[in-house]
This record gives sequence, structure tokens and C-alpha cells, in this order.
Amino acid sequence: MIERIVDKGQLIAIIIRAEFQKDGIEFFTPNEFSQQLAYMNHPPGHRITPHTHNRVDRNVQNTLETLFIRKGEVKIDFYSEKREHIGDRIVKTGDVVLLASGGHGFTMLQQSEMIEVKQGPYAGDKDKIRFEGPKYGQ
Repeated sequence: MIERIVDKGQLIAIIIRAEFQKDGIEFFTPNEFSQQLAYMNHPPGHRITPHTHNRVDRNVQNTLETLFIRKGEVKIDFYSEKREHIGDRIVKTGDVVLLASGGHGFTMLQQSEMIEVKQGPYAGDKDKIRFEGPKYGQ
């Protein structure tokens, strides 16, 4: 229910399937990632102490993206940092995907709705390099 896509020791993506469930909290990302992803499941009455977050200057080198598949079915093609196709996975309604490194492309297999979360501010054309992969769009 948790799948890690790895290429030559580098984490490319984490897929959390909709069926995943456990008690408590589980972080899926290492502490050094610029985007943290966790799952929480608490019983009624559980309390998370009210809190604010301190201003902390962070230096973000890479853009990580988290996708929430709200509806539909999407094929994700994964690519190495060298833009070599390393595999694909199909994600469905309720799945969550953290795209940690490498490249990726998407093909909608059904009418699909996704929510994307990533670091800002958006850097426009400096934010990404588009390329045609050997399996992109198939």
C-alpha cells in the first residue's frame, strides 16, 4: 500500500494507496526533504495541541510535488534525472503521490481530478524543463 519508486538509490516517488491505513502518525519523507508528507489516523477525542509555526529560513534546491488524486485514473511515467524512462504506475481515486526527484509525465486514463501541492513561489519557465520521453503519452 506504500510504494517507493527508486532509481540507482535515488528516491523518485512515493505512492500512498487509498487503502493504506494504520493507527497514529507516519512520516513517509526523510527529515531533510523540503516537503514533508505524513499520514495521520487518530481516534475520537485525540487532541493535537494548538500551535503556530516559527519563521524558519529554508533553502529549497529541488521542487517536490504532492498529488492528491481526487477522482479518476492516471498513468504516471517516471524518468531518471537523465530523462531515461524507468517505469510507470497507475494511480486512482484516493491515492497520494509525492514526486521527489527525476522526471514525470501524466496520461489521464479516465476523467481525472488532481490537487497539486509544491513549493513556491512559482519560477515560470525556470521551474521546469519539458522533454519527450520514449513512452510519454502512450
